[in-house]
Order: sequence, then C-alpha cells, then structure tokens
Amino acid sequence: MTGIGSITIDHDSPTAPFDQVRLQIIALVRDGGLIAGQKLPAVRELAQTLGIAANTAARSYRELEAAGVVETRGRRGTFIVGAGDVTRRSAELAAVEFVRTVRELGFDDAALRGFLESALD
Repeated sequence: MTGIGSITIDHDSPTAPFDQVRLQIIALVRDGGLIAGQKLPAVRELAQTLGIAANTAARSYRELEAAGVVETRGRRGTFIVGAGDVTRRSAELAAVEFVRTVRELGFDDAALRGFLESALD
C-alpha cells in the first residue's frame, strides 16, 4: 500500500504516535508515495483511521507544517508542499545555527567538530 494508507502506528514503540505519523509522512514524500499538491486526510479522518486521538493527528500536521512539508489551506485542507527531500533545507539551517551558536560561545572549529563527533556517537 502506498500513500497515507501505508501509515501505521506501533503503540509499543517508544516513539510518540504524533512523531511516528510525522516521520512516516516525511518518508512517503521523500520516496514519492506522496506528491506536491496532494491533499491529506482531515485530522479527524486520519485520527480515526490510525486509532489515535485527533489532537495527536493535529500535532503531526502542525509539526509537518512548521518543517515546510505540508501547508494548511483553511477549510480546504492540508496539502503536501514539496517533493523529494523536503527536510534537507531545515537540516542545513539547523547546521548553520549550530555553528553560529557554538562560535558565539567562543569555541573554535576544532571544538565544534568535537561536539559534533560526540553528538554522533
């Protein structure tokens, strides 16, 4: 199954249900299972389909909108904004912000790389 119908919730997962939905929608966009302009189900419909609370589904959509993956067009619904790797720009901005913050704290590039290596481990 492709598209939004392939999303599943693992209630035993340590990952919160809203985050499971968010991550699976991002993966579907990256893989072409959801395309730019495609309308997503209404919050209540998604919640009912997945067996989650409406607030949980709404939070997933809010987080996706904040990341630039979807946009809400009022009563018309929620739509996929981009295709491909829609999170790349957000990751690049986060990296730039990390570098800026570390440098503002007075650390040099060697220390910055050390922080990054520690975070990756």
